[in-house]
Amino acid sequence: MRQIFLDTETTGLYAEQGDRVIEIGCVEMVNRKLTGHNLHIYLNPERDSHEEALKVHGLTTEFLRDKPKFAEIADTFLAYVQDAEIIIHNAPFDLGFLNAELKRLGKLPVKEHVGSVRDTLVMAKEMFPGKRNSLDALCDRLEVDNSGRTLHGALLDAELLADVYINMTRGQDALLMDSNEPSPQKGIAVERVDLGNLDLPVLLANAQELAAHTDAMQQIDKASGGKALWKENA
Repeated sequence: MRQIFLDTETTGLYAEQGDRVIEIGCVEMVNRKLTGHNLHIYLNPERDSHEEALKVHGLTTEFLRDKPKFAEIADTFLAYVQDAEIIIHNAPFDLGFLNAELKRLGKLPVKEHVGSVRDTLVMAKEMFPGKRNSLDALCDRLEVDNSGRTLHGALLDAELLADVYINMTRGQDALLMDSNEPSPQKGIAVERVDLGNLDLPVLLANAQELAAHTDAMQQIDKASGGKALWKENA
């Protein structure tokens, strides 16, 4: 599976009000291995960054003045992400800006070019309900080293996101056979183990464990705004 971790920096917070993309960072992972085939582009947004945004990314108008405009790199970007699973932290923000840039060029939105989009912020809220789930918070929680992140940068943040995602999904591929794994060859004996005669003990939860479970369910229910699926089926 080809996955692309993507992040952008922008002149401000509102694409619909004319703010533009000034940096794109993409990190490629194939079958859960980083390939080093990354994409990093600075862009001339043809406007100044808002003061607050400049404090976040530090990319000045002077620095960006001789960089390519989005129209010059659009096809390169779309070819790079074509048919991949795109992984973004707070996907609506980055997609909103990229789609606005594509719309100016008469091109289809990102989701029409890629295989799928996964939002790690949504994943984090499900895994850690009621907790802070910014990229920095996840780095701290999952012990991902972000000490070099004094300013936001699209490529650095995409690299951190890749580490965070790998930690969040650690062990998943041990539960299911990789679709790319070769099937057993003919003539190779596969030993079958009969578990039918095993007498497995049943361990019941104690009072402390039951209380912890109830508390966790209440937190998840609160985080979902009272829309927990188990309540519908109760």
